[in-house]
Amino acid sequence: MKNNISNGGGGCIYGLALIGSLIYFLKGAVSFGAIMLAIGKSIVWPGVLVYHLLKFLQI
Repeated sequence: MKNNISNGGGGCIYGLALIGSLIYFLKGAVSFGAIMLAIGKSIVWPGVLVYHLLKFLQI
């Protein structure tokens, strides 16, 4: 039997970034459309941040 071990630390970091960005974007949302846009931005934002960080580091 093969034993696969995973640390899983990345999910925790992504989750914290998601919660933080959700709070940030929801502060100014007053309508249903703005709330939906804030949720969408919160889901995409950590990935965009990592993309630009890796682009900056030229990796």
